[in-house]
Amino acid sequence: MDNSAETIATGQSIPRPEDDYLLRGRGRYTDDVSLPGQAHAYILRSPLGHGVIRAIDVTAAARMPGVLAVYTGADLVAAGYGTLPCNVALKNRDGSALKVPDYHALAVDRVRYVGQPVAAVIAETLAQAKDGAEAVELDLDELDAVDTVEAAGRERAPQIWPEIPGNLCLDFENGDREAVNAAFAAAAHVSRLNIFNNRVVIAAMEPRAAVAAHDGRYTLYVGCQGPFATKNMMANRVLNVAPEQVRVLTGNVGGSFGMKSPVYPEYVCILHGAKELGRPIKWCDERSDSFLSDQHGRDSVVEAALALDADGNFLAARVDGLANMGAALSAVGPQVQVNNIFKNMPSVYTIPQIAITTKCYFTNTTPVGAYRGAGRPEVNYYMERLIDLAARQMGRDAVELRQQNLIPAAAMPHTSASGQLYDSGDFPGLLNKCLAAADWDGFAARQAASKARGLLRGRGLSCYLEATAPAGKEMGGIGFEEDGTIILTTGTLDYGQGHAAPFAQVLADQLGLPFDKIRLVQGDSDQLIVGGGTGGSRSMIATGAAVVAVSAEVKEKARHLAADKLEAAVEDIEFAAGTLRVAGTDRQISLLELAQTPEGRAGGLNAALAIDTPPSTYPNGAHVCEVEIDPETGVTTIQRYLAVDDFGVMVNPNIVAGQVHGGVAQGIGQALMEHAVYDGQGQLLSGSFMDYAMPRADQIPFIDFDEHPSPATSNPLGVKGCGEAGCSGSLPAVMNAIVDALAPLGISHIDMPATPEKVWRAINTNA
Repeated sequence: MDNSAETIATGQSIPRPEDDYLLRGRGRYTDDVSLPGQAHAYILRSPLGHGVIRAIDVTAAARMPGVLAVYTGADLVAAGYGTLPCNVALKNRDGSALKVPDYHALAVDRVRYVGQPVAAVIAETLAQAKDGAEAVELDLDELDAVDTVEAAGRERAPQIWPEIPGNLCLDFENGDREAVNAAFAAAAHVSRLNIFNNRVVIAAMEPRAAVAAHDGRYTLYVGCQGPFATKNMMANRVLNVAPEQVRVLTGNVGGSFGMKSPVYPEYVCILHGAKELGRPIKWCDERSDSFLSDQHGRDSVVEAALALDADGNFLAARVDGLANMGAALSAVGPQVQVNNIFKNMPSVYTIPQIAITTKCYFTNTTPVGAYRGAGRPEVNYYMERLIDLAARQMGRDAVELRQQNLIPAAAMPHTSASGQLYDSGDFPGLLNKCLAAADWDGFAARQAASKARGLLRGRGLSCYLEATAPAGKEMGGIGFEEDGTIILTTGTLDYGQGHAAPFAQVLADQLGLPFDKIRLVQGDSDQLIVGGGTGGSRSMIATGAAVVAVSAEVKEKARHLAADKLEAAVEDIEFAAGTLRVAGTDRQISLLELAQTPEGRAGGLNAALAIDTPPSTYPNGAHVCEVEIDPETGVTTIQRYLAVDDFGVMVNPNIVAGQVHGGVAQGIGQALMEHAVYDGQGQLLSGSFMDYAMPRADQIPFIDFDEHPSPATSNPLGVKGCGEAGCSGSLPAVMNAIVDALAPLGISHIDMPATPEKVWRAINTNA
């Protein structure tokens, strides 16, 4: 990294350039896209959790005013489209392959969850499309449904896919089970917990939407997490055309958190309609349908256990779980609940042996996909709850027990029991900094003050670590425009994170370019040579490395061009702070001046390349939460929250803090209130914001954020991912605080969400 510029942009909290136009309502989201002559689509969805399709009569619907076409599953099958893809290849413990059923964009033989698309109505207006959908005659024979993972695995449970016995799509195992069993057998103490990881509705601010067109090739305007990956999935797996026959365009995206990454049924329907009808088609989801049709998150039950010797040293850990896949496999399928759990399980601790088993079942519920953290918050929650429980059961101080088992800084690099190579980190130093900043020793006085007001006060500590997304491919492109603008192109995608400022900061440092002249391009698949998209807290790691690599190519091109302009040998040209100079002289020319030469205007300095991205990084931290509980009502109020994190080098600290705040808020939501509840027959009871609680501003405390960085050694910028860490730290911190407040009443565990009713019932049951 060339830090020779007079002012280094990295490390500065430069404001996000997009905030001005977004806050003024000038963003361009998918619903803002309207194409000349466009028609509108409405999706008819299954009202049943499980049923056989006897008939779908569209005769009357097709005759409704303004209706242009009505498509069913049979129409899409006849057109030769592929099924919606699952992009993971996992093995059962016996070596057999993951069972992946054919998930059609429109239901073909059965409906398998409430909200599953069964017909697409295309009309001149949206109102006419809705009227047409009401005229579709849907003949279903209702079948028994199953909507919890425990029930799906029981003997004689309703079979969701006849070709998949017992609803079991994957029986996964990883780790040295024999060594783990031996460690548990020799342990002086074993702590066990049965833990429910509640299902959540993703509830992005912007509902899903898409606009499709066809003029010899397909064009899809859609909010996603990476247009290049979306193009390839759509072309190769669904439309069965060459990738160059598909273009994906993405403008501003109002949140995703993993949910908008995959191909969805509605996109297939409107692309088919655009081709068949020869005109653009627009579809926008409504919030009530989003609850049913957007992939959900989490939803698993596990038995987690931790083995310790008589001195409190960790010997082994294991997690045996059941994971709810919903009615079909999402793009990431079981990956979240198997490999991601295993990789992250050792966290910041010296744990010699680990093992997991996970049985993944189909249920008559909305498919489950990735949600912020995608397995990492879950397993950090399991481990931190176990450690707190072990401390109470053994009469140990929970902080001291953690400190005793933390991997020391001198042990870096360290290979964990899951095979992850931690390249850097100071876990003990970070924890000590967090405890001091949280005034850990002053808690007793605050607890006494709460007690005097009739309230229960508890504090929760969590130490967490995440393995970010693994190595892949990413591009970096730099182009110089005639008006002096510098175009930075990358295959990641900003769907709320704020990429423009930090990516420009990296480029400004690399080439000494003015920050305000750099414009980021990410949302057009035609401008990308490759693109991994945004997910797994990978963007700065991957794009940062790509920017460094492509900047080096630009420098080399600039040295050759400067040598010609300055009449010197290439080897005598030095580059520093955006200027090329003949060594030992005052003859120089700036990079921007070179860009305005005839050669520069002809693209002589432009460069684009694809790189193999760096390996995973390991952001980590410690969070402390303090809560007050009103025993009369069960209401929990978060009084204090502190996060101290190690994200390596922070390119833009203010944006990093914002990512932490957002992740913590989502963790608080899952811990205290969010829960997608079904009725036993696949009907979603919490299907609107009247029934599904989201955290409001007055329920989120002021979040203190501090850093204790250990720069990564695995990438040129020294950065570590930050986007999902807030969730990983907050779930255990909040729940440990609640249990700590309730512990004097003999309560050793309570499952998420810790709603007032659940907390009140636990208090009164143990009174």
